[in-house]
Amino acid sequence: MTNIKDLAKMAGVSVTTVSRVLNHHPYVSEEKKNAVLEAVRATNYNKNLNAVHLSTGKTQLMGVAIPFSDHPYFALLLKGIASQALQYNYKLVLIQTDYSESREMEALQMLKQKQIDSLIICSRTSDLSTIQGHLHYGSIVLCESAEGMKISKTFVNHYKIFFEALEYLYQKGHRKIGYCIGRRSGTNSENRSLAYKDFHKKYRLPYHPEYIIDNCLYFEDGEKVVNEIKEMDSPPSALLVTSDQVAAGIVIRCEQMEISIPDEMAIIGFDNEPIAKMMNITTIEIPLVEMGRNLFLQAMTDNISTMELPVNLIERGTV
Repeated sequence: MTNIKDLAKMAGVSVTTVSRVLNHHPYVSEEKKNAVLEAVRATNYNKNLNAVHLSTGKTQLMGVAIPFSDHPYFALLLKGIASQALQYNYKLVLIQTDYSESREMEALQMLKQKQIDSLIICSRTSDLSTIQGHLHYGSIVLCESAEGMKISKTFVNHYKIFFEALEYLYQKGHRKIGYCIGRRSGTNSENRSLAYKDFHKKYRLPYHPEYIIDNCLYFEDGEKVVNEIKEMDSPPSALLVTSDQVAAGIVIRCEQMEISIPDEMAIIGFDNEPIAKMMNITTIEIPLVEMGRNLFLQAMTDNISTMELPVNLIERGTV
């Protein structure tokens, strides 16, 4: 296999000159440049990227660990990350974990083995201590507060968001409020659960664990939610739904079952996706694309930084 020394010998130039031509550096005479390019054509030479990576210590590859690639929440995060990757000439390595700890560990191993320069974990399963043990291999960025840990992160305060949304519904006259969530584990889910419990304590309301419905990720899950609520002896009058897609599915199912919104069932979605605007769903706007952009910028550097982004309640017709 032809190497850079072979090219230099064929072209009658130095190895440094060949390197400059291959990497499009200026200040090489046309004569020498043409000689090198002719040697490249004659040998069908391809640059050894592994050698380049070894010499620079960088792969220009950034890992993104994401539980689902088809979920709108993570798709919008990825959109922000990808837009910055194009701008900075990085390529993304997508690791879809499905919340499997072993797959998350594979992403961390890729960082350890220098297959990627850095890693963004959009929603984790591994313990923070496990992630902390890999920080010296490269930059790792989280999409959660990770309090007390020296690691870069961009996040929104899910406890505060949830509590304020519950109080908004309370002020609208609702006393039986439930919520729909993707999974019960995870820092963000735990913060929502804590806000829900603290809200009930503050207003001395009866706590109904059956009002918490999990495994709600996609549009079609809205039907499941409404069917479960219809079976309850004392159903909630309002729902916080941590996905606009699921909220839209609930609205459609309520219409099919002639449940009046918002009179019989009030709904607040999350993320302010286009479907929420189209269906006039009250929602919490989370700047996911902006979050993704900042996650990328944090992953490019070894400097530790923290950014908490604000959210907005978008009032529409479902409350």
